Amino acid sequence: MKKIIISQLVIILLFFNFSSAQNKPNIVFILADDYGTAEVGAYGADNYKTPNIDMLAKSGVQFNHCYTAALCGPSRALILTGRYAFRTGATNQDKTGKFTPKDEVMIPAMLKQAGYISTSIGKWGQLPLMPSDFGFDSHLTFRGSGIYWNTQGKGKNYFMNEKTIPFNDNEYMPDLMHQNAVEFLVTNKNNPFFLYYSLSHVHNQILPTPDSKPGSNNLYAENISYMDKLVGKLMHTLDSLNLLKNTLVIFMGDNGTAKMHADNAKINGKKLSGSKGTMLEGGGLVPLIAYWKGVSAEGKISNMIVDASDVFPTIMELAGIKSAVNKIDGESILPEIKGKPSKHRNWAYNQLANMYYVRELNWKLNEKGELFNMTKAPFEEILIPLDSKDKNAIEARLRLQKVLATINPAGGIIDDGDGTGRHAGKNKD
Repeated sequence: MKKIIISQLVIILLFFNFSSAQNKPNIVFILADDYGTAEVGAYGADNYKTPNIDMLAKSGVQFNHCYTAALCGPSRALILTGRYAFRTGATNQDKTGKFTPKDEVMIPAMLKQAGYISTSIGKWGQLPLMPSDFGFDSHLTFRGSGIYWNTQGKGKNYFMNEKTIPFNDNEYMPDLMHQNAVEFLVTNKNNPFFLYYSLSHVHNQILPTPDSKPGSNNLYAENISYMDKLVGKLMHTLDSLNLLKNTLVIFMGDNGTAKMHADNAKINGKKLSGSKGTMLEGGGLVPLIAYWKGVSAEGKISNMIVDASDVFPTIMELAGIKSAVNKIDGESILPEIKGKPSKHRNWAYNQLANMYYVRELNWKLNEKGELFNMTKAPFEEILIPLDSKDKNAIEARLRLQKVLATINPAGGIIDDGDGTGRHAGKNKD
């Protein structure tokens, strides 16, 4: 009799765990490459049209103050681990590839314990090893960045899980990625899933899209439009599979606009201060939009200060995971997404190489002790003299100094690269 009761209890527990997993929200995280706020219609872009991304913002929450590392490798390490560079060592593009799964735990490894199926589609870039080594159940990736056609040097093949697959003539990598994403959604529509969708767009080399007209002189805008179209197609797939009511969709840029395109990235006729690779506003300020049908606050413009470390704890809270293996620097923004009161910190931290700053809504303090008035950001950053008698500036300096003393970046892993955040070796170009 006892054996029968125990067997029944096991069946009940298994059913309960299965049901709990089934009810967990799905996560779709879309990461655009080298894509700043001044290239998104919803953020006021003058020269680019993005109706599908704009619709996400109109239907969800648009964060106007999201910061991340100004180069893709350190930024992606920050997003996937929730830990600042001085903890992980991901201070430059080369060093980002040095940590191991024993050192750092990424989002999919945490989600696995909550019954999630995870896939990584697209750029893996400067991150180490392969996505499967860090907990992804499947992946499609390629060498390098900005792969579109097999005419590119690194575009001769791509990697699907353990297989190397030839990249054929007339195949377009963003379309292959989209197809793979759709197949993943269809296959796992009845399971809780995490789709990490790391786009090729709009990293250089900028090439014609399948929609480009012969001889076009506006390829960059056409690449942005094609990316926007793919976002729309993905949302249509989620809708057709009846997944929108149980799926949080996050759209984010991995760093600001590349320097060669920064002059054309304007809002109300104004260029942003700085661009990709700089510690100015245009280097680390990125679009962040969150949409969850019927759950996220509709059409909300959030002025909450967030940084990329907040993605990890937000997803953990969504999945009902209470603790992480390592210290997590971020704080969940899920209450803000849902339109509920939040106790989120009022500053963001940003780092590249040994350059860093802490940022409030109106002030920024960097590693040199330079204080900037940011009331005219993202277009101007006004340096405040050290001997300023302005009460607000003095108080801001003290507040931000306290933040830096608390997190103590100088006491963590020190970058030994060339100082730019691009290379580990001091003698590299």
